Amino acid sequence: MNEAYESILVPVDGSAESEAALDRGIAIALQNGEKTRLHILHVIDTRSFQNISDFQSAMYDQVAETARKTLDEYLEKAKTAGVQRVDYSIEYGAAKTMIAETAPKKFGSDLIVIGATGLNAVERLLIGSVTEYVVRSAKVDTLIARIPMHKD
Repeated sequence: MNEAYESILVPVDGSAESEAALDRGIAIALQNGEKTRLHILHVIDTRSFQNISDFQSAMYDQVAETARKTLDEYLEKAKTAGVQRVDYSIEYGAAKTMIAETAPKKFGSDLIVIGATGLNAVERLLIGSVTEYVVRSAKVDTLIARIPMHKD
């Protein structure tokens, strides 16, 4: 069964897992045709800046600029692959709720393609995985993309 998605959300953080998700999101967008929109999302987790008050504004700007450069590369990659309707945004807040709840509503997404977690079992137990939260909480279809394993 092939589902025709109209708006695909791909959250990225620069990791190999999120790049695998981007590749999968591009492939699905191309499969579904030129009317399908691909939205690439980067969330700057503001909780990591809570204890830094003096340089908070400068740090936000620096982190956002770094994200913008990466997102520009991802945008060009999607366009070069043939995706006609692609854009990106940088959002601020808790990554878990932004990806699972806020962004799908804001962008009208009907599919989230997210990279598999890079956390080990102890880290997932202590802090939880963004991917795990999204899978459990999102109200739209969610696809977990893994890094392809190369057979030699």
